[in-house]
This record gives sequence, structure tokens and C-alpha cells, in this order.
Amino acid sequence: MRFIDLLDVGIVAFIVYRILLLIKGTRAMQMLTGLGILGIGFFLSSTLELFTTHWLLSYFFDYLILIVIVLFQDDLRRALTHVGKNPFFASASAEEEQEMVDEIARVSSRLAKERIGALIVIERETGLKNFIDTGSKLDSKVRSELLYSIFTPTSPLHDGAAIIMGGRIAAAGCFLPLSKDPNIDKKYGTRHRAALGLTEDTDAIVVLVSEEAGEAHLVKNGKITTNLNEQEMRDSLAALLDLSRNQIRFPQRLKAWSKQNRRTSDKFDGEM
Repeated sequence: MRFIDLLDVGIVAFIVYRILLLIKGTRAMQMLTGLGILGIGFFLSSTLELFTTHWLLSYFFDYLILIVIVLFQDDLRRALTHVGKNPFFASASAEEEQEMVDEIARVSSRLAKERIGALIVIERETGLKNFIDTGSKLDSKVRSELLYSIFTPTSPLHDGAAIIMGGRIAAAGCFLPLSKDPNIDKKYGTRHRAALGLTEDTDAIVVLVSEEAGEAHLVKNGKITTNLNEQEMRDSLAALLDLSRNQIRFPQRLKAWSKQNRRTSDKFDGEM
């Protein structure tokens, strides 16, 4: 056993572990279980000499790669999206994010009280440019008054989603993908399905305001946290953004280190 063999086994084990984490609790896990049962049936049919059953299953597994691509196309796309997350994502400063959280919590509470539907998307590491391009570009600061005016029923942009990128409202009136999960509660409408669909495929956070229930919800990773008041929404958003900031990325460290060295060098040159 060489070191390179241990490294090879470790890489494969890590990949399998990440795949299992990715599909845990999804339909992909159920389909994977079904394939496992068919695999067991294939070997049992060979051992017990069930020739017809073995013949049928052998033809099935001859096209296994194609079958996997068809069955798991959504999960494969989501996996590739996670692998291709942009490590150079330029997030807003802590002060800007706190101000953004306050504004979003304030407007979501107001919209819920007035029973005005809304979708407010906060981009994280997975880029949302494809969805931003479907709406009207704004590139403005996050203000509760502006968000309120976007989602008022008389606004031409109220039917779509407002997407926040880098601490600024990048676009409004954006179209989001609908969730394909057949187990979604029937009481959820198009707006709920759009919020779930986006968070199933990306790591975005979505603030959803239901006009029917008059409630503000928070959606992340395909899960809905329902009926949050203004303070609960503020605390939840702050916690999620603080959690993402704890993972300091190498490019950010390199940039900070470079600035610090530059300041030290300028100070030294001045003293000389």
C-alpha cells in the first residue's frame, strides 16, 4: 500500500461523501435506493439462475449511464453548480450587509401586513446572472421604500423577483425556475414554487411574502421557514450571512494581506 493509493482512496471517499450529502433528503436518494434494489436483484437472479429476469436486468444495466443522466439530470446540474461556485465572489461589507438586512426585514413586515406578495432574492456564492438578465436592471442601494414600490400591485415589476447582488438591487421583475418537487404542499402557489425552485438549485436566500396568508417566509436550500415577524426575519438573515462570512476565502485573505503589506511599505518609505 503506497501513499498515493491512500490518497486515491481518500479522494474517492470524499467525493462519495459529498454526493451523499448533496442528495440526502431528496428524490435522488429514493431513486438511488431503487437502483440499488435492482442491482441486488441482478446478482440474485444470476446466483439463483433466473435466466429471464437476469436477461431483462442485464439489458437495463447496459444503458445504466444514460439512465443515470436522465433520472438525475437536475441533481447533476445542481452538483456541477456547487462545484463551480465562484470563489472570488465580492460580497458587501459587514456594515452594508447589516443595513441590507434591516431594510429587507422592514419591508417584508410592511408587505406582509398589507398582504402584498413579494420575492426578494439574496445572491451568495452561486451566480444568478442568468436570472438577473430576465428582469429589468436597477443597480441601486437596498432601500425598503424602493422594494415596497417594486412590489406594489400597480408596479410593472411586481410579478417577478428582485435580486440583490453584492449588497445592491441588481434587477427586478426577474423570472425564477419553479420547483419540480411533486411533494410540495398543494396550498403553495407559483410564488412559493419559484422560491423553492431557485433555492433547490443555488445557495441563494429568498425572502417570500405571501399575499394570501399575509406572512413573511424565509426560504433556503428548498426549505421554508414560515411566518416570521420583522425581528425574526432580521435575526435569521443576519445569522445566515454571518455564517457564510465565517468561511474566509483564500482570495480575500490574499487581498487583505496585500493591502496590509502595501500600507506597511508606504509607511516605511515615508520614514526613510
